Amino acid sequence: MTDKKTIPGHQDHKSELVFTKKNYQLLLISIAIVVLGFVLMIGDTNIYDFRKTLLAPLVVLFGFGFGVYAILKK
Repeated sequence: MTDKKTIPGHQDHKSELVFTKKNYQLLLISIAIVVLGFVLMIGDTNIYDFRKTLLAPLVVLFGFGFGVYAILKK
Protein backbone atom coordinates (compact mmCIF):
# COMPACT_ATOMS: atom_id res chain seq x y z
CA MET A 1 0.00 0.00 0.00
CA THR A 2 1.34 3.34 -0.96
CA ASP A 3 -0.55 6.13 0.68
CA LYS A 4 0.50 9.65 -0.15
CA LYS A 5 0.63 11.64 3.01
CA THR A 6 -0.28 15.26 2.71
CA ILE A 7 2.24 17.74 3.92
CA PRO A 8 0.75 20.74 5.74
CA GLY A 9 0.96 23.85 3.61
CA HIS A 10 1.77 21.84 0.49
CA GLN A 11 -0.39 22.53 -2.53
CA ASP A 12 -0.74 20.38 -5.59
CA HIS A 13 -1.31 23.42 -7.78
CA LYS A 14 1.24 24.69 -10.25
CA SER A 15 4.02 26.55 -8.53
CA GLU A 16 3.56 30.25 -8.96
CA LEU A 17 6.44 32.52 -9.87
CA VAL A 18 7.42 35.16 -7.37
CA PHE A 19 7.54 37.90 -10.01
CA THR A 20 4.98 38.57 -12.68
CA LYS A 21 5.69 39.64 -16.23
CA LYS A 22 5.04 43.24 -15.19
CA ASN A 23 7.71 43.01 -12.45
CA TYR A 24 10.29 41.84 -14.98
CA GLN A 25 9.36 44.63 -17.39
CA LEU A 26 9.70 47.25 -14.66
CA LEU A 27 13.01 45.74 -13.57
CA LEU A 28 14.37 45.93 -17.13
CA ILE A 29 13.24 49.56 -17.35
CA SER A 30 15.05 50.34 -14.09
CA ILE A 31 18.24 48.70 -15.41
CA ALA A 32 17.98 50.83 -18.55
CA ILE A 33 17.59 53.98 -16.41
CA VAL A 34 20.71 53.10 -14.39
CA VAL A 35 22.69 52.45 -17.59
CA LEU A 36 21.49 55.79 -18.97
CA GLY A 37 22.76 57.49 -15.82
CA PHE A 38 26.20 55.95 -16.23
CA VAL A 39 26.26 56.88 -19.91
CA LEU A 40 25.54 60.48 -18.89
CA MET A 41 28.70 60.39 -16.74
CA ILE A 42 30.91 59.46 -19.70
CA GLY A 43 32.82 62.13 -21.56
CA ASP A 44 35.96 64.21 -21.86
CA THR A 45 34.31 67.51 -21.02
CA ASN A 46 34.69 69.43 -17.78
CA ILE A 47 34.49 67.10 -14.77
CA TYR A 48 32.45 69.70 -12.86
CA ASP A 49 29.79 69.87 -15.55
CA PHE A 50 26.14 69.94 -14.38
CA ARG A 51 25.42 66.76 -16.30
CA LYS A 52 28.17 64.78 -14.56
CA THR A 53 27.89 66.12 -11.03
CA LEU A 54 24.14 66.42 -10.55
CA LEU A 55 22.03 65.05 -13.37
CA ALA A 56 23.70 61.66 -13.90
CA PRO A 57 23.87 60.68 -10.20
CA LEU A 58 20.22 61.63 -9.74
CA VAL A 59 19.26 59.50 -12.75
CA VAL A 60 21.20 56.55 -11.32
CA LEU A 61 19.59 56.92 -7.89
CA PHE A 62 16.15 57.17 -9.52
CA GLY A 63 16.91 53.98 -11.45
CA PHE A 64 17.86 52.13 -8.27
CA GLY A 65 14.75 53.42 -6.51
CA PHE A 66 12.60 52.33 -9.45
CA GLY A 67 14.26 48.90 -9.26
CA VAL A 68 13.27 48.58 -5.60
CA TYR A 69 9.72 49.53 -6.55
CA ALA A 70 9.74 46.94 -9.34
CA ILE A 71 10.81 44.21 -6.92
CA LEU A 72 8.31 45.11 -4.19
CA LYS A 73 5.30 45.67 -6.47
CA LYS A 74 2.68 42.97 -6.10
